[in-house]
Amino acid sequence: MRQLTLLILLCQLLYVSAAQARGERRELTVQDPYIEMHTGPGRGYPIFYVAERGESIVVLRRRTDWYQVQGPRGEEGWAESEQLERTLEIDGEEFEAQRSTLEDYAGRRWEAGVSYGDFGGANIISTFGAFNLSGNLSLELSLSQALGRYSDSTMTNLNLVHSMFPERRASPYFTLGTGAIHTEPKATLIATVDRTDSLAHAGFGVRTYLTRRFVFRAEYKTYVVFTSRDDNEEIREWKAGFSFFF
Repeated sequence: MRQLTLLILLCQLLYVSAAQARGERRELTVQDPYIEMHTGPGRGYPIFYVAERGESIVVLRRRTDWYQVQGPRGEEGWAESEQLERTLEIDGEEFEAQRSTLEDYAGRRWEAGVSYGDFGGANIISTFGAFNLSGNLSLELSLSQALGRYSDSTMTNLNLVHSMFPERRASPYFTLGTGAIHTEPKATLIATVDRTDSLAHAGFGVRTYLTRRFVFRAEYKTYVVFTSRDDNEEIREWKAGFSFFF
């Protein structure tokens, strides 16, 4: 499970360093008792500054449902759109925060998620990070842990994914990829040897934009494991899960 944790942390790092959404600089006046400014675009990032009622802040840019703002003394941090909706613009009108939409989903650059399913009779959990090369093509790096009755496996894959209709709420996609699988047998009565083999796969699935920046996806794949023995193994996998884009 250590590999899964490392990949999740990598996805979080990509989240911080991903391309930022463009936006127009706008000056706002705080109307709530205060607005919390975080070090990053998410509740998990610490609060380092609080802008009080009556102070002015400047909106720099938007990333999904978070806005980067500049405080009255030059502090720069991230505030939730819900808090900014209770601020006033220079003309006295309430600030109208933008929400993530289907258009944002179609133009996404980064995506990360987790899924769960069946890998040749074993339970499998996977996490992945993806970068969109174009509207239809994306490159994914995934890490999976399969827990079976007789053996456990750790699998790493690099996948090329082609979406048929990326601008629609629901779209089928096809995937091709290659990677490696490390298998650790559980047998205790006889001597067994861990092994690492290369593999290739092909599959298809469907992803559906749910709301804000969340996506549901389900997929089916067929793997060919190139073993050191005379015959190769063919393994079928299905899984479903959720992802978020940024």
